[in-house]
Amino acid sequence: MTTRDDMDIVRSRLASWEEAARSGEGPVLVQPPMSRLAEDLDICELISAGGLAGKRLDVFLETYLAASHRIPHPHGMGHQVACPHPSAILGGYVDVFTNNPMAIYEMGPAAATVEYAIINWMLEKVGWNPRPWPDRAAGEGVQREECGGGVLTHGGSLAQLTALAAARAHADPEAWERGASPDLVVVSPPDAHYSVSRALGILGIGQKALVPAPCDECGRILPRELDRLLKDLKGQGRRIMAVTANAGCTAAGLYDDFPAVADICERHQVWLHVDGAHGASALLSSRLRPLLDGVERADSLIWDAHKMMRTPGLCAAVLFRDGRHLDGAFQQQASYLFHEKEQAGFDAIAHTVECTKAGLGVKFFFGLAAEGEGGLARYVEGCYALGAEVAQLIAARPEYELAVEPQANIVCFRLKELDDEAHLNLRNRVLADGRYYITTTAFAGRRWLRLALMNPETELRHVEGLLNLLPELAKNDT
Repeated sequence: MTTRDDMDIVRSRLASWEEAARSGEGPVLVQPPMSRLAEDLDICELISAGGLAGKRLDVFLETYLAASHRIPHPHGMGHQVACPHPSAILGGYVDVFTNNPMAIYEMGPAAATVEYAIINWMLEKVGWNPRPWPDRAAGEGVQREECGGGVLTHGGSLAQLTALAAARAHADPEAWERGASPDLVVVSPPDAHYSVSRALGILGIGQKALVPAPCDECGRILPRELDRLLKDLKGQGRRIMAVTANAGCTAAGLYDDFPAVADICERHQVWLHVDGAHGASALLSSRLRPLLDGVERADSLIWDAHKMMRTPGLCAAVLFRDGRHLDGAFQQQASYLFHEKEQAGFDAIAHTVECTKAGLGVKFFFGLAAEGEGGLARYVEGCYALGAEVAQLIAARPEYELAVEPQANIVCFRLKELDDEAHLNLRNRVLADGRYYITTTAFAGRRWLRLALMNPETELRHVEGLLNLLPELAKNDT
Protein backbone atom coordinates (compact mmCIF):
# COMPACT_ATOMS: atom_id res chain seq x y z
CA MET A 1 0.00 0.00 0.00
CA THR A 2 1.07 3.60 -0.58
CA THR A 3 0.96 6.72 1.53
CA ARG A 4 -2.02 7.82 -0.55
CA ASP A 5 -3.85 4.63 0.47
CA ASP A 6 -3.10 5.31 4.13
CA MET A 7 -4.38 8.87 3.71
CA ASP A 8 -7.61 7.44 2.34
CA ILE A 9 -7.89 5.22 5.44
CA VAL A 10 -7.35 8.18 7.76
CA ARG A 11 -9.82 10.35 5.84
CA SER A 12 -12.48 7.65 5.84
CA ARG A 13 -12.14 6.91 9.57
CA LEU A 14 -12.20 10.58 10.54
CA ALA A 15 -15.21 11.30 8.34
CA SER A 16 -17.17 8.43 9.90
CA TRP A 17 -16.14 9.51 13.40
CA GLU A 18 -17.20 13.10 12.78
CA GLU A 19 -20.50 12.15 11.15
CA ALA A 20 -21.46 9.86 14.03
CA ALA A 21 -20.44 12.45 16.61
CA ARG A 22 -22.38 15.30 14.98
CA SER A 23 -25.49 13.13 14.78
CA GLY A 24 -25.39 12.68 18.55
CA GLU A 25 -24.94 8.92 18.33
CA GLY A 26 -23.23 7.20 21.23
CA PRO A 27 -21.37 8.71 24.17
CA VAL A 28 -19.48 12.01 24.15
CA LEU A 29 -16.62 10.50 26.10
CA VAL A 30 -15.39 7.11 27.28
CA GLN A 31 -12.36 6.72 29.54
CA PRO A 32 -10.98 3.18 29.54
CA PRO A 33 -8.07 2.40 31.89
CA MET A 34 -4.86 3.69 30.35
CA SER A 35 -3.00 0.36 30.57
CA ARG A 36 -5.82 -1.46 28.80
CA LEU A 37 -6.05 1.20 26.13
CA ALA A 38 -2.31 0.98 25.54
CA GLU A 39 -2.68 -2.76 25.03
CA ASP A 40 -5.68 -2.36 22.73
CA LEU A 41 -3.74 0.15 20.62
CA ASP A 42 -0.68 -2.13 20.65
CA ILE A 43 1.45 0.94 21.28
CA CYS A 44 4.56 -0.77 22.64
CA GLU A 45 4.73 -3.31 19.80
CA LEU A 46 4.29 -0.59 17.19
CA ILE A 47 7.04 1.50 18.77
CA SER A 48 9.35 -1.49 18.77
CA ALA A 49 8.63 -3.05 15.39
CA GLY A 50 6.78 -0.42 13.35
CA GLY A 51 4.20 -1.40 10.77
CA LEU A 52 1.51 1.25 11.33
CA ALA A 53 0.12 1.17 7.80
CA GLY A 54 -2.65 -0.41 5.79
CA LYS A 55 -5.00 -2.70 7.71
CA ARG A 56 -3.07 -2.21 10.92
CA LEU A 57 -3.47 1.56 10.63
CA ASP A 58 -7.20 1.10 10.07
CA VAL A 59 -7.56 -1.06 13.19
CA PHE A 60 -5.46 1.36 15.24
CA LEU A 61 -7.58 4.34 14.19
CA GLU A 62 -10.82 2.50 14.96
CA THR A 63 -9.61 1.91 18.53
CA TYR A 64 -8.02 5.34 18.89
CA LEU A 65 -11.10 7.27 17.76
CA ALA A 66 -13.42 5.17 19.92
CA ALA A 67 -11.46 6.39 22.96
CA SER A 68 -11.24 10.03 21.82
CA HIS A 69 -13.29 12.87 23.26
CA ARG A 70 -15.89 13.52 20.57
CA ILE A 71 -15.67 17.30 20.30
CA PRO A 72 -18.31 17.56 17.51
CA HIS A 73 -20.97 15.78 19.63
CA PRO A 74 -23.84 18.19 20.45
CA HIS A 75 -23.92 16.93 24.05
CA GLY A 76 -20.34 18.08 24.60
CA MET A 77 -20.64 21.15 26.83
CA GLY A 78 -17.52 20.78 28.92
CA HIS A 79 -14.35 22.78 28.42
CA GLN A 80 -13.69 25.87 26.33
CA VAL A 81 -12.35 24.05 23.31
CA ALA A 82 -13.37 24.92 19.77
CA CYS A 83 -15.31 22.62 17.51
CA PRO A 84 -13.00 23.36 14.58
CA HIS A 85 -14.29 24.71 11.29
CA PRO A 86 -13.63 22.15 8.50
CA SER A 87 -11.58 24.69 6.56
CA ALA A 88 -9.48 25.46 9.64
CA ILE A 89 -8.69 21.75 9.84
CA LEU A 90 -7.49 21.90 6.24
CA GLY A 91 -5.31 24.86 7.19
CA GLY A 92 -3.81 22.75 9.96
CA TYR A 93 -3.07 20.03 7.43
CA VAL A 94 -1.34 22.51 5.12
CA ASP A 95 0.76 23.78 8.02
CA VAL A 96 1.78 20.29 9.16
CA PHE A 97 2.49 19.12 5.61
CA THR A 98 4.68 22.10 4.67
CA ASN A 99 6.28 22.17 8.17
CA ASN A 100 7.56 25.74 7.88
CA PRO A 101 8.79 27.04 11.29
CA MET A 102 7.91 30.62 10.48
CA ALA A 103 9.28 32.52 13.47
CA ILE A 104 12.18 33.23 11.08
CA TYR A 105 10.76 34.75 7.89
CA GLU A 106 13.12 32.90 5.54
CA MET A 107 11.91 29.56 6.99
CA GLY A 108 8.25 30.20 6.19
CA PRO A 109 7.53 33.35 4.17
CA ALA A 110 3.91 32.50 3.34
CA ALA A 111 3.01 31.41 6.89
CA ALA A 112 4.75 34.47 8.36
CA THR A 113 2.85 36.77 6.01
CA VAL A 114 -0.47 35.18 6.94
CA GLU A 115 0.25 35.58 10.66
CA TYR A 116 1.31 39.21 10.20
CA ALA A 117 -1.98 39.95 8.45
CA ILE A 118 -4.01 38.06 11.07
CA ILE A 119 -2.38 40.04 13.90
CA ASN A 120 -3.14 43.30 12.13
CA TRP A 121 -6.76 42.28 11.67
CA MET A 122 -7.04 41.48 15.38
CA LEU A 123 -5.38 44.77 16.35
CA GLU A 124 -7.95 46.66 14.31
CA LYS A 125 -10.79 44.73 15.97
CA VAL A 126 -9.51 45.84 19.37
CA GLY A 127 -9.30 49.44 18.18
CA TRP A 128 -5.50 49.62 17.85
CA ASN A 129 -3.44 50.66 14.86
CA PRO A 130 -2.12 47.85 12.66
CA ARG A 131 1.54 47.58 11.73
CA PRO A 132 2.67 48.56 8.24
CA TRP A 133 4.14 45.85 6.08
CA PRO A 134 7.87 45.71 6.87
CA ASP A 135 8.92 46.51 3.30
CA ARG A 136 6.61 49.54 3.20
CA ALA A 137 7.16 51.04 6.64
CA ALA A 138 9.81 53.57 5.65
CA GLY A 139 7.99 54.75 2.56
CA GLU A 140 4.75 55.38 4.42
CA GLY A 141 6.48 57.25 7.24
CA VAL A 142 4.53 55.50 10.00
CA GLN A 143 5.97 56.05 13.48
CA ARG A 144 6.35 52.92 15.59
CA GLU A 145 4.65 54.48 18.60
CA GLU A 146 1.52 54.81 16.51
CA CYS A 147 1.32 51.05 15.84
CA GLY A 148 0.20 48.07 17.85
CA GLY A 149 1.96 44.75 17.83
CA GLY A 150 1.45 41.11 18.57
CA VAL A 151 2.28 37.51 17.91
CA LEU A 152 0.50 34.16 17.84
CA THR A 153 1.58 31.60 20.44
CA HIS A 154 0.95 27.93 21.19
CA GLY A 155 -1.78 28.62 23.74
CA GLY A 156 -3.13 31.26 26.07
CA SER A 157 -0.68 30.47 28.86
CA LEU A 158 2.27 31.41 26.65
CA ALA A 159 0.38 34.50 25.51
CA GLN A 160 -0.22 35.44 29.15
CA LEU A 161 3.46 34.88 29.96
CA THR A 162 4.50 37.07 27.02
CA ALA A 163 2.20 39.91 28.05
CA LEU A 164 3.43 39.86 31.65
CA ALA A 165 7.05 39.61 30.50
CA ALA A 166 6.49 42.82 28.54
CA ALA A 167 4.82 44.42 31.56
CA ARG A 168 7.82 43.42 33.69
CA ALA A 169 10.24 44.96 31.18
CA HIS A 170 8.17 48.15 31.24
CA ALA A 171 8.11 48.38 35.06
CA ASP A 172 11.61 46.98 35.71
CA PRO A 173 13.81 47.33 32.60
CA GLU A 174 16.84 45.68 34.23
CA ALA A 175 14.97 42.55 35.30
CA TRP A 176 16.14 40.47 32.33
CA GLU A 177 19.78 40.86 33.38
CA ARG A 178 19.69 40.98 37.18
CA GLY A 179 16.37 39.33 38.00
CA ALA A 180 13.09 40.86 39.06
CA SER A 181 13.01 43.45 41.84
CA PRO A 182 11.41 42.23 45.08
CA ASP A 183 9.10 45.26 45.25
CA LEU A 184 7.09 44.30 42.13
CA VAL A 185 3.44 43.29 42.51
CA VAL A 186 0.68 42.27 40.14
CA VAL A 187 -2.94 42.97 41.05
CA SER A 188 -5.32 40.35 39.70
CA PRO A 189 -8.84 39.09 40.46
CA PRO A 190 -8.79 36.00 42.73
CA ASP A 191 -10.56 33.93 40.07
CA ALA A 192 -8.16 34.92 37.28
CA HIS A 193 -6.90 32.06 35.15
CA TYR A 194 -4.11 30.11 36.83
CA SER A 195 -1.74 31.08 34.01
CA VAL A 196 -1.38 34.53 35.61
CA SER A 197 0.12 33.17 38.83
CA ARG A 198 2.09 30.57 36.86
CA ALA A 199 3.64 33.33 34.73
CA LEU A 200 4.78 35.18 37.85
CA GLY A 201 6.56 32.06 39.04
CA ILE A 202 8.24 31.52 35.68
CA LEU A 203 9.28 35.19 35.47
CA GLY A 204 10.93 35.01 38.88
CA ILE A 205 8.54 37.49 40.43
CA GLY A 206 6.96 34.87 42.65
CA GLN A 207 3.52 33.95 43.88
CA LYS A 208 3.78 36.29 46.86
CA ALA A 209 3.81 39.22 44.45
CA LEU A 210 0.25 38.42 43.37
CA VAL A 211 -2.16 40.75 45.17
CA PRO A 212 -5.89 39.94 44.93
CA ALA A 213 -7.94 42.69 43.32
CA PRO A 214 -11.05 43.75 45.25
CA CYS A 215 -14.05 42.13 43.56
CA ASP A 216 -17.79 41.79 43.99
CA GLU A 217 -19.45 38.48 44.84
CA CYS A 218 -19.29 37.49 41.17
CA GLY A 219 -15.56 38.13 40.83
CA ARG A 220 -15.74 41.42 38.92
CA ILE A 221 -13.28 44.15 39.88
CA LEU A 222 -14.65 46.92 42.11
CA PRO A 223 -13.07 50.07 40.62
CA ARG A 224 -13.32 52.34 43.66
CA GLU A 225 -11.72 49.75 45.93
CA LEU A 226 -9.07 49.09 43.27
CA ASP A 227 -8.14 52.77 43.38
CA ARG A 228 -7.67 52.57 47.16
CA LEU A 229 -5.61 49.38 46.86
CA LEU A 230 -3.22 50.90 44.32
CA LYS A 231 -2.74 53.94 46.56
CA ASP A 232 -2.02 51.68 49.54
CA LEU A 233 0.48 49.57 47.59
CA LYS A 234 2.34 52.66 46.41
CA GLY A 235 2.35 53.94 49.97
CA GLN A 236 4.04 50.69 51.02
CA GLY A 237 6.78 51.26 48.46
CA ARG A 238 5.57 48.55 46.09
CA ARG A 239 5.86 48.94 42.33
CA ILE A 240 2.73 47.81 40.51
CA MET A 241 3.84 45.86 37.47
CA ALA A 242 0.32 45.34 36.13
CA VAL A 243 -3.36 45.11 36.88
CA THR A 244 -5.11 42.23 35.11
CA ALA A 245 -8.80 42.24 34.23
CA ASN A 246 -11.09 39.61 32.70
CA ALA A 247 -12.95 39.63 29.42
CA GLY A 248 -14.92 36.48 30.05
CA CYS A 249 -13.56 35.05 33.30
CA THR A 250 -12.92 31.31 33.24
CA ALA A 251 -15.54 30.31 35.81
CA ALA A 252 -18.61 32.15 34.56
CA GLY A 253 -17.60 34.18 31.49
CA LEU A 254 -18.22 37.60 33.08
CA TYR A 255 -16.63 40.86 31.93
CA ASP A 256 -14.98 43.52 34.04
CA ASP A 257 -15.85 47.23 33.77
CA PHE A 258 -13.01 48.22 31.46
CA PRO A 259 -13.65 51.98 31.22
CA ALA A 260 -13.63 52.32 35.02
CA VAL A 261 -10.61 50.04 35.50
CA ALA A 262 -8.73 51.84 32.69
CA ASP A 263 -9.45 55.23 34.33
CA ILE A 264 -7.78 54.02 37.53
CA CYS A 265 -4.80 52.41 35.79
CA GLU A 266 -4.20 55.57 33.79
CA ARG A 267 -4.46 57.71 36.93
CA HIS A 268 -1.81 55.57 38.63
CA GLN A 269 0.22 55.04 35.43
CA VAL A 270 -0.11 51.28 35.76
CA TRP A 271 -0.04 48.70 32.98
CA LEU A 272 -3.50 47.23 32.29
CA HIS A 273 -3.57 43.70 30.93
CA VAL A 274 -6.82 42.04 29.83
CA ASP A 275 -7.30 38.28 29.68
CA GLY A 276 -9.71 37.97 26.78
CA ALA A 277 -8.77 34.39 25.92
CA HIS A 278 -12.43 33.43 25.72
CA GLY A 279 -14.46 36.62 25.68
CA ALA A 280 -12.48 38.86 23.33
CA SER A 281 -14.22 37.18 20.40
CA ALA A 282 -17.23 39.37 21.18
CA LEU A 283 -15.18 42.08 19.42
CA LEU A 284 -16.26 40.49 16.14
CA SER A 285 -19.92 41.41 16.69
CA SER A 286 -21.26 44.97 16.65
CA ARG A 287 -24.07 43.75 18.91
CA LEU A 288 -21.71 42.20 21.48
CA ARG A 289 -18.90 44.77 21.18
CA PRO A 290 -20.26 46.90 24.10
CA LEU A 291 -19.19 44.10 26.47
CA LEU A 292 -15.63 45.16 25.67
CA ASP A 293 -16.03 48.93 25.59
CA GLY A 294 -12.85 50.44 27.01
CA VAL A 295 -10.63 47.43 26.24
CA GLU A 296 -8.84 49.53 23.63
CA ARG A 297 -7.38 51.51 26.56
CA ALA A 298 -5.56 48.43 27.87
CA ASP A 299 -1.84 47.98 27.26
CA SER A 300 -2.07 44.29 26.38
CA LEU A 301 -4.70 41.69 25.57
CA ILE A 302 -4.69 37.96 25.00
CA TRP A 303 -7.24 36.44 22.64
CA ASP A 304 -7.48 32.70 21.86
CA ALA A 305 -8.55 31.64 18.40
CA HIS A 306 -8.85 28.02 19.61
CA LYS A 307 -11.75 28.92 21.87
CA MET A 308 -14.40 31.04 20.16
CA MET A 309 -13.00 31.33 16.63
CA ARG A 310 -13.36 27.70 15.56
CA THR A 311 -9.61 27.13 15.18
CA PRO A 312 -7.92 23.83 16.14
CA GLY A 313 -5.60 24.06 19.12
CA LEU A 314 -3.44 25.74 19.75
CA CYS A 315 -3.59 29.32 18.50
CA ALA A 316 -3.59 32.32 20.82
CA ALA A 317 -2.74 35.96 20.18
CA VAL A 318 -0.99 38.34 22.53
CA LEU A 319 -1.62 41.91 21.40
CA PHE A 320 -0.18 45.28 22.46
CA ARG A 321 -1.51 48.80 22.03
CA ASP A 322 2.09 50.01 21.62
CA GLY A 323 4.01 47.44 19.61
CA ARG A 324 7.35 48.61 21.02
CA HIS A 325 6.52 46.96 24.34
CA LEU A 326 6.68 43.55 22.69
CA ASP A 327 10.35 44.19 21.86
CA GLY A 328 11.21 44.24 25.55
CA ALA A 329 9.51 40.99 26.54
CA PHE A 330 12.49 38.78 25.63
CA GLN A 331 16.12 39.84 25.25
CA GLN A 332 18.07 36.85 24.03
CA GLN A 333 21.21 36.34 21.98
CA ALA A 334 21.79 33.62 19.41
CA SER A 335 24.26 34.44 16.64
CA TYR A 336 22.80 31.92 14.20
CA LEU A 337 19.37 33.59 14.46
CA PHE A 338 19.72 37.17 15.68
CA HIS A 339 21.98 39.16 13.39
CA GLU A 340 21.83 41.92 10.83
CA LYS A 341 20.53 40.72 7.50
CA GLU A 342 18.63 41.92 4.51
CA GLN A 343 15.25 40.28 3.97
CA ALA A 344 11.82 41.05 2.64
CA GLY A 345 9.84 40.05 5.72
CA PHE A 346 9.60 40.11 9.50
CA ASP A 347 11.14 37.76 12.09
CA ALA A 348 8.75 37.00 14.95
CA ILE A 349 11.28 34.96 16.91
CA ALA A 350 12.39 37.85 19.14
CA HIS A 351 8.82 38.14 20.41
CA THR A 352 8.06 34.53 21.34
CA VAL A 353 9.04 31.84 23.82
CA GLU A 354 9.02 29.39 20.92
CA CYS A 355 11.98 29.15 18.58
CA THR A 356 10.47 26.56 16.26
CA LYS A 357 6.98 27.97 15.89
CA ALA A 358 4.27 26.39 13.76
CA GLY A 359 2.33 28.45 11.24
CA LEU A 360 -0.51 28.97 13.70
CA GLY A 361 -2.08 31.69 11.62
CA VAL A 362 -2.58 29.35 8.67
CA LYS A 363 -5.29 27.20 10.27
CA PHE A 364 -6.86 30.30 11.83
CA PHE A 365 -6.85 32.05 8.44
CA PHE A 366 -8.38 29.11 6.56
CA GLY A 367 -11.42 29.04 8.84
CA LEU A 368 -11.77 32.81 8.87
CA ALA A 369 -11.35 33.07 5.11
CA ALA A 370 -13.98 30.38 4.52
CA GLU A 371 -16.64 32.10 6.64
CA GLY A 372 -15.52 35.73 6.51
CA GLU A 373 -15.57 37.80 9.67
CA GLY A 374 -19.36 38.18 9.35
CA GLY A 375 -19.83 34.42 9.48
CA LEU A 376 -17.57 34.12 12.50
CA ALA A 377 -19.46 36.96 14.20
CA ARG A 378 -22.75 35.13 13.65
CA TYR A 379 -21.28 32.02 15.23
CA VAL A 380 -20.20 33.94 18.35
CA GLU A 381 -23.58 35.67 18.55
CA GLY A 382 -25.31 32.31 18.26
CA CYS A 383 -23.28 30.81 21.12
CA TYR A 384 -23.93 33.81 23.35
CA ALA A 385 -27.64 33.76 22.49
CA LEU A 386 -27.82 30.07 23.37
CA GLY A 387 -26.24 30.89 26.72
CA ALA A 388 -29.05 33.35 27.44
CA GLU A 389 -31.73 30.85 26.34
CA VAL A 390 -30.24 28.10 28.51
CA ALA A 391 -30.19 30.46 31.49
CA GLN A 392 -33.88 31.19 30.99
CA LEU A 393 -34.62 27.48 30.71
CA ILE A 394 -32.79 26.74 33.96
CA ALA A 395 -34.36 29.68 35.82
CA ALA A 396 -37.83 28.40 34.89
CA ARG A 397 -37.22 24.98 36.49
CA PRO A 398 -37.85 24.99 40.24
CA GLU A 399 -35.33 22.26 41.01
CA TYR A 400 -32.45 24.35 39.65
CA GLU A 401 -30.62 27.49 40.74
CA LEU A 402 -28.77 29.80 38.33
CA ALA A 403 -25.44 31.19 39.58
CA VAL A 404 -25.57 34.46 37.65
CA GLU A 405 -27.15 35.83 34.49
CA PRO A 406 -24.57 34.90 31.83
CA GLN A 407 -22.87 37.55 29.72
CA ALA A 408 -21.37 34.99 27.38
CA ASN A 409 -21.91 31.33 26.46
CA ILE A 410 -20.87 29.94 29.86
CA VAL A 411 -23.72 28.97 32.19
CA CYS A 412 -23.31 27.91 35.84
CA PHE A 413 -26.16 26.26 37.73
CA ARG A 414 -26.91 23.69 40.43
CA LEU A 415 -29.61 21.47 41.83
CA LYS A 416 -31.03 23.23 44.88
CA GLU A 417 -31.19 20.10 47.02
CA LEU A 418 -27.51 19.12 46.61
CA ASP A 419 -24.46 20.43 48.45
CA ASP A 420 -21.04 21.13 46.94
CA GLU A 421 -19.65 17.62 47.38
CA ALA A 422 -22.78 16.11 45.88
CA HIS A 423 -22.29 18.26 42.78
CA LEU A 424 -18.77 16.94 42.33
CA ASN A 425 -20.16 13.42 42.65
CA LEU A 426 -22.93 14.25 40.19
CA ARG A 427 -20.44 15.43 37.62
CA ASN A 428 -18.59 12.14 38.00
CA ARG A 429 -21.88 10.32 37.43
CA VAL A 430 -22.39 12.32 34.22
CA LEU A 431 -18.94 11.32 32.99
CA ALA A 432 -19.52 7.68 33.87
CA ASP A 433 -22.87 7.74 32.09
CA GLY A 434 -21.18 9.14 28.99
CA ARG A 435 -24.18 10.67 27.27
CA TYR A 436 -23.17 14.23 28.19
CA TYR A 437 -19.95 16.01 29.00
CA ILE A 438 -20.00 18.92 31.48
CA THR A 439 -17.66 20.41 34.07
CA THR A 440 -17.95 22.03 37.49
CA THR A 441 -16.48 25.23 38.89
CA ALA A 442 -16.15 27.15 42.13
CA PHE A 443 -17.97 30.46 41.87
CA ALA A 444 -19.17 32.92 44.52
CA GLY A 445 -18.07 30.55 47.26
CA ARG A 446 -20.04 27.52 46.02
CA ARG A 447 -19.68 24.59 43.63
CA TRP A 448 -21.68 24.76 40.38
CA LEU A 449 -22.23 22.63 37.32
CA ARG A 450 -20.87 24.48 34.30
CA LEU A 451 -21.76 24.46 30.61
CA ALA A 452 -19.52 25.91 27.89
CA LEU A 453 -21.76 26.16 24.83
CA MET A 454 -19.20 26.06 22.03
CA ASN A 455 -20.54 23.56 19.52
CA PRO A 456 -22.63 24.97 16.62
CA GLU A 457 -24.52 21.64 16.64
CA THR A 458 -25.74 22.11 20.23
CA GLU A 459 -29.36 23.23 20.53
CA LEU A 460 -31.67 24.07 23.40
CA ARG A 461 -33.27 20.61 23.18
CA HIS A 462 -29.91 18.99 23.92
CA VAL A 463 -29.55 21.03 27.10
CA GLU A 464 -33.11 20.20 28.06
CA GLY A 465 -32.25 16.51 27.81
CA LEU A 466 -29.36 17.09 30.20
CA LEU A 467 -31.58 18.93 32.67
CA ASN A 468 -33.99 16.00 32.63
CA LEU A 469 -31.18 13.51 33.19
CA LEU A 470 -29.36 15.20 36.08
CA PRO A 471 -32.02 14.61 38.80
CA GLU A 472 -32.14 10.92 37.83
CA LEU A 473 -28.36 10.59 38.14
CA ALA A 474 -28.36 12.50 41.42
CA LYS A 475 -31.07 10.17 42.80
CA ASN A 476 -29.06 7.11 41.80
CA ASP A 477 -26.04 8.50 43.66
CA THR A 478 -27.83 8.81 47.01
